[in-house]
Amino acid sequence: MKTLLAGGTVVNVFTGELERANVLLDGPIIAGVGDYTADEAGAVEDVTGKVICPGFIDGHMHIESTMLLPAELARVSVPHGTTAIVADPHEITNVCGVSGVSFMLDASEGIPLTVYIMLPSCVPATPFDEAGVELGAKQLRPMYVHPRVLGLAEMMNYPGVLAGDPDVMQKLADAKRLGKVIDGHAPLLSGKALDRYIAAGVSDDHECSSFEEARERIRKGQWLMIRQGTAARNLSELLPLFDEPYAQRCLLVTDDRHPADLIAEGHIDNIIRRAVQAGKSAITGIQMATLRAAQCYGLRGVGAVAPGYAADVLVLDDLDTVAVRDVYRAGNKVVEDGRMLPFETPRVREHLWKAARNSFYMELLRAEDFFIEPKGERCRAIRLIEDQLLTQEEIVRIDWTKNNGVDLERDLLKIAVVERHLHTGHRGVGFICGAGMKRGAIASSVSHDSHNLIVMGTNDTDMAAAGNHVLHMGGGCAVVENGQVIAAMPLPIAGLMSAKPAAEVARENEALRAAVHTLGVPQGTELFMTMAFVSLPVIPALKMTTQGLVDVNRQRRVSLYV
Repeated sequence: MKTLLAGGTVVNVFTGELERANVLLDGPIIAGVGDYTADEAGAVEDVTGKVICPGFIDGHMHIESTMLLPAELARVSVPHGTTAIVADPHEITNVCGVSGVSFMLDASEGIPLTVYIMLPSCVPATPFDEAGVELGAKQLRPMYVHPRVLGLAEMMNYPGVLAGDPDVMQKLADAKRLGKVIDGHAPLLSGKALDRYIAAGVSDDHECSSFEEARERIRKGQWLMIRQGTAARNLSELLPLFDEPYAQRCLLVTDDRHPADLIAEGHIDNIIRRAVQAGKSAITGIQMATLRAAQCYGLRGVGAVAPGYAADVLVLDDLDTVAVRDVYRAGNKVVEDGRMLPFETPRVREHLWKAARNSFYMELLRAEDFFIEPKGERCRAIRLIEDQLLTQEEIVRIDWTKNNGVDLERDLLKIAVVERHLHTGHRGVGFICGAGMKRGAIASSVSHDSHNLIVMGTNDTDMAAAGNHVLHMGGGCAVVENGQVIAAMPLPIAGLMSAKPAAEVARENEALRAAVHTLGVPQGTELFMTMAFVSLPVIPALKMTTQGLVDVNRQRRVSLYV
């Protein structure tokens, strides 16, 4: 049935103009934009005084980081105007292998949110990681045939690209041969090394934390993703990209965003609102969130309100506040007056459920597992940086008479990563600065990208208790003080996601945050999300893995002791 949206003002993403026009939807396609009348439609929606724009596309995100299954993510994000996402399922794939990709495809089939998939390029991310599986070019190749697979996900192993690693280069060659997009992930890479990385076929990046870094990439032909997630908040530094000539090569992404933030603040609409509040154009933000994202991924007929384009359309009550009233996806109204209309949750095949539900293979932890044997006074410590995934290496002098090196006056805590996939018993233990915790411990099975068990704390006993509670839950997050669990969030699906409704998961998420702050962590610090990236040895400068510290810049393991 044809539907006429009558009396509205259309955001023309090609020209940046606002046009008074009626929009005729013909099933999943926009039939026309202009002076169409009610006689040409089966139904008429009066949108006088409203703004019509394309549905938003999140150009890079990890569904697993929302802790929600795709259907629940849709129930949260579609009312905020998101009609499509480009998802990299490398979190669940690091745990479950190719079954993880199949799980996400099953779980997103037929929902009112188009979930495009990028095939994980780095499982594990580097040779320093211990994931549940190893995924080579041979395993990836058959999955490109799926119609929702757009390409090869973020190539985090940029040292492997620069060194010409055979399997890495084969993955890139396969994607290029099939005409697929290759996502980038190379923070701080510049100059000739960046040239070689881009020349290998990498077309975009989402890891830029400064305007200068972003400008170099745009000048060299890459698409630049402006990221505003839960822990990595790069928008303020990248606001100059909303101006020409840069805006035409930028899109908006969240990468990793917790459910409480999605519900409280929104999704891509939140990024546009923040940019407007900072003095930038809402129309420019909408262009980045629609047409630019579609162009980046080669999505023809997507991302505009124009004849022949997909009928993924938003009706806004207000442009600058991006106040979404109605959402049409494939021509069907899926959000009305801001409320999601009911839809069925897709079924996931039983063997995929079983693979995702059984993901912990490790022994119970003891306090002595976190003891560090004193071998010197000078140690390397990981220094957290506010609102960034980047860390610094800090050389600290350890007083071993104080709680096995923990020094709360200097904000010096312990950090540990324990292997949980293959029952190896491997664990790395060291020191971390900048968390602000004064007592207790926290633990999580969300630790990018191999998702081993990560634990941070002020004492060994609480660290063991927090880690063991996560193990008992089959995955999730836990906050412990004086041996008692004061907050917990079960994530039994691969240790990453919950099967509960989004609102319940968000409440658990908020309870975790509140509990962390009772341990002395400052308000505004999202410690669980920040901690999750302390184990990712592709983001500079110093990270902790199951086998100890890794100097990311030099791509080598380093001793705790200097």
